[in-house]
Amino acid sequence: MGERRFDAVIFDFGGVITASPFEAFNRLEEERGLPANFIRTVNATNPHDNAWARFERAEIDARTFDVLFEAEAEALGHSIEGRAVLAVLSGSIRPAMVRALDQLAGAGYRLACITNNVPAGHGAGMARSGDAKDAYEQVFARFEQVIESSKAGVRKPDPRIYMMMCELLGLDAARCIYLDDLGINCKPAATLGMAAIKVTSGDQALGELGALLGMELG
Repeated sequence: MGERRFDAVIFDFGGVITASPFEAFNRLEEERGLPANFIRTVNATNPHDNAWARFERAEIDARTFDVLFEAEAEALGHSIEGRAVLAVLSGSIRPAMVRALDQLAGAGYRLACITNNVPAGHGAGMARSGDAKDAYEQVFARFEQVIESSKAGVRKPDPRIYMMMCELLGLDAARCIYLDDLGINCKPAATLGMAAIKVTSGDQALGELGALLGMELG
Protein backbone atom coordinates (compact mmCIF):
# COMPACT_ATOMS: atom_id res chain seq x y z
CA MET A 1 0.00 0.00 0.00
CA GLY A 2 1.35 3.45 -0.93
CA GLU A 3 1.93 6.33 1.44
CA ARG A 4 -1.21 8.15 2.53
CA ARG A 5 -1.89 11.52 0.95
CA PHE A 6 -4.05 12.78 3.83
CA ASP A 7 -3.92 12.56 7.60
CA ALA A 8 -7.08 14.41 8.69
CA VAL A 9 -10.65 15.07 7.58
CA ILE A 10 -12.19 18.34 8.76
CA PHE A 11 -15.98 18.66 8.71
CA ASP A 12 -18.39 21.55 8.80
CA PHE A 13 -21.34 20.59 11.01
CA GLY A 14 -24.62 22.13 9.82
CA GLY A 15 -25.46 20.95 6.31
CA VAL A 16 -22.75 18.27 6.41
CA ILE A 17 -23.09 16.16 9.55
CA THR A 18 -26.69 17.37 9.84
CA ALA A 19 -29.32 18.09 7.23
CA SER A 20 -29.01 21.54 5.70
CA PRO A 21 -30.50 24.39 7.74
CA PHE A 22 -31.59 25.86 4.41
CA GLU A 23 -34.33 23.23 4.27
CA ALA A 24 -35.67 24.51 7.61
CA PHE A 25 -35.38 28.09 6.37
CA ASN A 26 -37.45 27.23 3.30
CA ARG A 27 -40.17 25.65 5.44
CA LEU A 28 -40.28 28.75 7.63
CA GLU A 29 -40.46 30.99 4.56
CA GLU A 30 -43.38 28.98 3.22
CA GLU A 31 -45.18 29.20 6.57
CA ARG A 32 -44.69 32.97 6.68
CA GLY A 33 -45.52 33.61 3.02
CA LEU A 34 -42.01 34.85 2.27
CA PRO A 35 -40.16 34.41 -1.03
CA ALA A 36 -38.11 31.24 -1.26
CA ASN A 37 -34.55 31.69 0.03
CA PHE A 38 -35.35 35.11 1.53
CA ILE A 39 -33.54 34.28 4.79
CA ARG A 40 -30.43 33.34 2.82
CA THR A 41 -30.72 36.64 0.96
CA VAL A 42 -30.76 38.56 4.24
CA ASN A 43 -27.70 36.65 5.42
CA ALA A 44 -25.90 37.22 2.12
CA THR A 45 -26.37 41.00 2.30
CA ASN A 46 -23.32 42.65 3.86
CA PRO A 47 -22.18 39.12 4.77
CA HIS A 48 -19.18 39.98 6.94
CA ASP A 49 -20.82 42.60 9.15
CA ASN A 50 -24.56 41.86 9.20
CA ALA A 51 -26.44 40.58 12.26
CA TRP A 52 -25.77 36.95 11.39
CA ALA A 53 -22.02 37.43 11.02
CA ARG A 54 -21.77 39.45 14.21
CA PHE A 55 -23.77 36.87 16.16
CA GLU A 56 -21.61 34.00 14.92
CA ARG A 57 -18.56 35.91 16.18
CA ALA A 58 -20.35 36.46 19.54
CA GLU A 59 -20.17 40.24 19.12
CA ILE A 60 -23.89 40.64 19.92
CA ASP A 61 -26.38 38.74 22.07
CA ALA A 62 -29.56 36.96 21.00
CA ARG A 63 -31.85 39.89 21.78
CA THR A 64 -29.74 42.27 19.70
CA PHE A 65 -29.61 39.75 16.87
CA ASP A 66 -33.40 39.45 16.95
CA VAL A 67 -33.83 43.21 16.49
CA LEU A 68 -31.06 43.71 13.93
CA PHE A 69 -32.07 40.75 11.77
CA GLU A 70 -35.67 41.94 11.65
CA ALA A 71 -34.50 45.41 10.59
CA GLU A 72 -32.33 43.89 7.84
CA ALA A 73 -35.26 41.80 6.61
CA GLU A 74 -37.55 44.84 6.54
CA ALA A 75 -34.94 46.78 4.57
CA LEU A 76 -35.24 44.05 1.92
CA GLY A 77 -39.02 44.32 1.84
CA HIS A 78 -40.31 41.62 4.18
CA SER A 79 -40.79 41.07 7.91
CA ILE A 80 -39.40 38.22 9.96
CA GLU A 81 -37.86 38.36 13.41
CA GLY A 82 -34.44 36.92 14.13
CA ARG A 83 -35.69 34.70 16.95
CA ALA A 84 -37.91 32.80 14.52
CA VAL A 85 -34.89 31.97 12.39
CA LEU A 86 -32.88 30.80 15.39
CA ALA A 87 -35.72 28.55 16.48
CA VAL A 88 -35.42 26.34 13.38
CA LEU A 89 -31.64 26.12 13.14
CA SER A 90 -30.85 22.74 14.70
CA GLY A 91 -30.78 20.14 11.93
CA SER A 92 -31.27 16.38 12.11
CA ILE A 93 -28.11 14.27 12.15
CA ARG A 94 -27.34 12.20 9.04
CA PRO A 95 -26.73 8.61 10.28
CA ALA A 96 -24.54 7.74 7.30
CA MET A 97 -22.21 10.62 8.20
CA VAL A 98 -21.85 9.31 11.75
CA ARG A 99 -21.06 5.83 10.42
CA ALA A 100 -18.46 7.41 8.13
CA LEU A 101 -16.84 9.20 11.07
CA ASP A 102 -16.42 5.86 12.82
CA GLN A 103 -15.03 4.25 9.66
CA LEU A 104 -12.51 7.05 9.22
CA ALA A 105 -11.40 6.85 12.84
CA GLY A 106 -11.05 3.09 12.53
CA ALA A 107 -8.84 3.58 9.47
CA GLY A 108 -6.58 5.91 11.43
CA TYR A 109 -7.69 9.28 10.08
CA ARG A 110 -7.83 12.22 12.46
CA LEU A 111 -11.21 13.98 12.66
CA ALA A 112 -11.94 17.64 13.32
CA CYS A 113 -14.76 20.15 12.94
CA ILE A 114 -14.97 23.85 12.09
CA THR A 115 -18.45 25.26 12.59
CA ASN A 116 -19.98 28.70 12.36
CA ASN A 117 -22.51 28.83 15.19
CA VAL A 118 -24.14 31.27 17.58
CA PRO A 119 -23.82 31.63 21.36
CA ALA A 120 -27.48 31.15 22.15
CA GLY A 121 -28.09 27.41 22.27
CA HIS A 122 -29.04 27.30 18.60
CA GLY A 123 -27.43 26.27 15.37
CA ALA A 124 -24.83 23.80 14.25
CA GLY A 125 -23.31 22.12 17.25
CA MET A 126 -25.61 23.88 19.68
CA ALA A 127 -28.80 21.82 19.88
CA ARG A 128 -31.15 23.19 22.49
CA SER A 129 -31.84 20.38 24.95
CA GLY A 130 -32.84 16.78 25.61
CA ASP A 131 -32.28 13.98 23.11
CA ALA A 132 -31.12 16.32 20.36
CA LYS A 133 -28.43 17.78 22.60
CA ASP A 134 -27.28 14.29 23.61
CA ALA A 135 -27.08 13.21 19.97
CA TYR A 136 -25.04 16.28 19.02
CA GLU A 137 -22.66 15.75 21.93
CA GLN A 138 -22.11 12.12 20.90
CA VAL A 139 -21.08 13.29 17.45
CA PHE A 140 -18.81 16.05 18.75
CA ALA A 141 -17.06 13.53 21.00
CA ARG A 142 -15.75 11.86 17.84
CA PHE A 143 -13.71 14.93 16.85
CA GLU A 144 -10.17 15.39 18.07
CA GLN A 145 -10.48 19.17 17.66
CA VAL A 146 -13.50 21.48 17.30
CA ILE A 147 -13.46 25.20 16.49
CA GLU A 148 -16.74 27.06 17.02
CA SER A 149 -16.95 30.59 15.62
CA SER A 150 -18.91 31.81 18.63
CA LYS A 151 -16.02 30.80 20.90
CA ALA A 152 -13.10 31.62 18.60
CA GLY A 153 -14.39 35.09 17.66
CA VAL A 154 -13.66 34.39 13.99
CA ARG A 155 -15.91 32.74 11.42
CA LYS A 156 -15.68 31.08 8.04
CA PRO A 157 -14.74 32.11 5.38
CA ASP A 158 -11.99 34.01 7.24
CA PRO A 159 -8.79 32.05 6.39
CA ARG A 160 -7.61 32.43 9.98
CA ILE A 161 -10.08 29.85 11.26
CA TYR A 162 -8.69 27.16 8.91
CA MET A 163 -5.13 28.07 9.86
CA MET A 164 -6.11 27.79 13.53
CA MET A 165 -7.27 24.23 12.91
CA CYS A 166 -4.07 23.28 11.09
CA GLU A 167 -2.09 24.61 14.07
CA LEU A 168 -4.23 22.63 16.52
CA LEU A 169 -3.71 19.45 14.50
CA GLY A 170 -0.04 20.18 13.86
CA LEU A 171 -0.57 19.46 10.13
CA ASP A 172 0.07 21.24 6.87
CA ALA A 173 -3.14 22.18 5.05
CA ALA A 174 -2.21 19.84 2.20
CA ARG A 175 -2.58 16.87 4.56
CA CYS A 176 -6.23 17.75 5.26
CA ILE A 177 -9.58 17.29 3.51
CA TYR A 178 -12.30 19.84 4.24
CA LEU A 179 -16.07 19.42 3.73
CA ASP A 180 -18.62 22.26 3.78
CA ASP A 181 -22.02 22.84 2.22
CA LEU A 182 -21.11 26.42 1.20
CA GLY A 183 -18.75 27.07 -1.68
CA ILE A 184 -17.68 30.37 -0.14
CA ASN A 185 -16.36 28.40 2.84
CA CYS A 186 -14.61 25.79 0.69
CA LYS A 187 -12.60 28.36 -1.30
CA PRO A 188 -10.30 29.53 1.54
CA ALA A 189 -9.62 25.92 2.52
CA ALA A 190 -8.65 25.09 -1.06
CA THR A 191 -6.53 28.24 -1.35
CA LEU A 192 -4.59 27.17 1.74
CA GLY A 193 -3.95 23.77 0.14
CA MET A 194 -6.68 21.54 1.57
CA ALA A 195 -8.67 19.19 -0.65
CA ALA A 196 -12.11 20.82 -0.43
CA ILE A 197 -15.43 19.08 -1.03
CA LYS A 198 -18.60 21.14 -1.43
CA VAL A 199 -21.43 19.10 0.06
CA THR A 200 -24.73 19.05 -1.82
CA SER A 201 -26.01 15.82 -0.25
CA GLY A 202 -24.82 13.19 2.17
CA ASP A 203 -24.38 10.56 -0.55
CA GLN A 204 -22.45 12.92 -2.83
CA ALA A 205 -20.15 14.01 0.01
CA LEU A 206 -19.33 10.47 1.11
CA GLY A 207 -18.80 9.40 -2.49
CA GLU A 208 -16.27 12.15 -3.15
CA LEU A 209 -14.56 11.70 0.20
CA GLY A 210 -14.34 7.95 -0.28
CA ALA A 211 -12.83 8.45 -3.74
CA LEU A 212 -10.10 10.70 -2.33
CA LEU A 213 -9.29 8.19 0.41
CA GLY A 214 -9.79 5.00 -1.60
CA MET A 215 -12.45 3.57 0.72
CA GLU A 216 -16.18 2.93 0.78
CA LEU A 217 -17.92 5.19 3.30
CA GLY A 218 -21.29 5.37 4.97
